[in-house]
Amino acid sequence: MLVFAASDKGGTGRTVTSANLAYQRALNGDHVCYLDFDFGSPTAAAVFDLPDVLAEADGQGLHSYLKGGTGEPLRVDVWDRTEHPVLADRPFGAGRLVLLPGDRGGGEFVTDDEDLHRCVDLILRLRAEFDVLVLDLSAGRSYAMELALAATSPLTLKPRIPIRWLVHHRWTHQHVRAAAELVHGARGMLSAGAALGHDPAALSGAIRFVRTAVPDPSSPMWSQVRPAQIAWMTERHRRLEEMAARLGIGRSRVVASVPLEPVLQWREQLITDEDVLDTGIANLETWQALVELARRLGDDTHWEQP
Repeated sequence: MLVFAASDKGGTGRTVTSANLAYQRALNGDHVCYLDFDFGSPTAAAVFDLPDVLAEADGQGLHSYLKGGTGEPLRVDVWDRTEHPVLADRPFGAGRLVLLPGDRGGGEFVTDDEDLHRCVDLILRLRAEFDVLVLDLSAGRSYAMELALAATSPLTLKPRIPIRWLVHHRWTHQHVRAAAELVHGARGMLSAGAALGHDPAALSGAIRFVRTAVPDPSSPMWSQVRPAQIAWMTERHRRLEEMAARLGIGRSRVVASVPLEPVLQWREQLITDEDVLDTGIANLETWQALVELARRLGDDTHWEQP
């Protein structure tokens, strides 16, 4: 399965949610490879607690590979190299969890046919080795997204491979509009995909939305908020639901809603069982949402046409 993580803009929690998704799938026994295609800001290594990897990836990362600077991109075994105290010992029954980092400071770049060929070749080789490939794309309608759409076009990628597109957006007025524009806009994913050979209906059916940092006025976190503020938040939520439905990204198109999580506001990290059950630093609702996202990823009932 190929999983592409896109977002309307930066700051949506796309990378940390995607890393947690990869982590949860690996815990369930899948062999997972995470490819950091966020060419403008490759930060997945930090989420997996691999502080030395970005420096190590200079000249060996995905930037360098796609541009022909290296014959093989750097691979990092997360279980073996992480400095995260919980992840250091691979859990019993867990599958492989491997990161292919981007080059530090590589930046966005225009892609050409040779880049496309190397990208497709890499996907096909990794597919034979891993159950799930998670490709974290640069925010917005980026060159990375253009490359991903071209690489997965039926005209390019001949073998039939299950593909999921996850579009992450914060639960705000601006982000809801931007996420809808990213997919449905005149220069959005659907129109760009059609120009590259995708069937618009099939591509649309493979796209789902992930709402991130969603506040729940009824949760204990907001117990000290004044009644007027709770009423305002509840009304904002209702109006956002109406807007999302009107713009084509309503509940039937949502595969996950991740609550506002204080831990993730302070540090982008993996949320482990220990964070919830032992130390209590993270909320149970956040962990449950991430576990459910990982489950729904492989559940075809959540990917049927709304």
